[in-house]
Amino acid sequence: MAQDEIPEPDRVEGAPHPRETQALFGHARAEADFLGAFSSGRLHHGWLITGPLGVGKATLAWRIARFLLATPPAEGLFAAPPPQSLAIDPDHPVARRVSALAEGRLFLLRRAWDEKAKRLKTQITVEEVRRMKAFFALSSADGGRRVAIVDPADEMNVSAANALLKLLEEPPEGVTILLVCHQPSRLLPTIRSRCRELRLGPLTPEDMARALAAAGVGAGDPAALAELAGGSAGEAIRVANLEGVKLYRALVGLLSTLPRLDRAKLVALADAASGKGAEAQFELMLTLIDLFLARLARAGTLRLLPPEAVPGEADLIARLAPDARAARLWADLAQSLGNRARRGRAVNLDPAALLMDMVLRIDETAAQLA
Repeated sequence: MAQDEIPEPDRVEGAPHPRETQALFGHARAEADFLGAFSSGRLHHGWLITGPLGVGKATLAWRIARFLLATPPAEGLFAAPPPQSLAIDPDHPVARRVSALAEGRLFLLRRAWDEKAKRLKTQITVEEVRRMKAFFALSSADGGRRVAIVDPADEMNVSAANALLKLLEEPPEGVTILLVCHQPSRLLPTIRSRCRELRLGPLTPEDMARALAAAGVGAGDPAALAELAGGSAGEAIRVANLEGVKLYRALVGLLSTLPRLDRAKLVALADAASGKGAEAQFELMLTLIDLFLARLARAGTLRLLPPEAVPGEADLIARLAPDARAARLWADLAQSLGNRARRGRAVNLDPAALLMDMVLRIDETAAQLA
């Protein structure tokens, strides 16, 4: 397969790649922390960028990479004042080379293409880490910095993680390694201990709207997207592109008929979310069902309603999850339905039948609480 035809494992469908994204929203504190370390003259060689999936970790990593490769080190009495931003002009030669994956001082470590299987590998393997080590062994073309981005670090297998650890223990001079990580607990403790962490949190509805606008995605209702996506811009793009707010509104409308479930609405919703060519909508509907059950369990446990994602949701949650007993029932059901969905997909169960079965089990639980 031609190089430009290979799918990129670190790209969210329907959105620009993080290397093509210039602006970062909602993470000024993380940027300030990195700039403080840079300006101090004691820049750490390893940085672990953590947080929920899709909140901008990779965008920050590419932003840091452009900054490091385009900013000369401060030297002497007449050094320039400390930079106040990581932003680099998109027309800067480094920015253009980075966007085209043509920057000779940057190495991108991610899942590789398996020519034999004709698909992306499921893990980052030790062979890719060895390629990065060989890259660092070469002298930088102009004697400046070199940067590596590992995205995501939690996809490394054990051998790859151990090889990366050796690089972190004895880093080459002038090298900065940026590890994008969704689940730090999956990394070796020794890798975590050798990196300085920049933790990113979920986006607010305001930052979500700005991030989606910058990505060229119509937000529609940014507050609803922020709730359904958990503050993740990447997930919000998926929800927006698949009309997830509309799907969730239909789901809430259906469940509002509990405990006397409207069977006609159920069939219509199952058909809409599982028809021919609707695989993505089916997966999203499973996500939305799990999300609704989680919101029920959390509301019943905390005795606190979440911000309403769609009209009518708050009244429905208040009715179905009035106390801790109800919360336990919904939490148990969420786990059971999650397992059932995984088994159903594994044996290629009819998607419409699986969705209807899941909603009928929600109906049974609601009847216990009536």
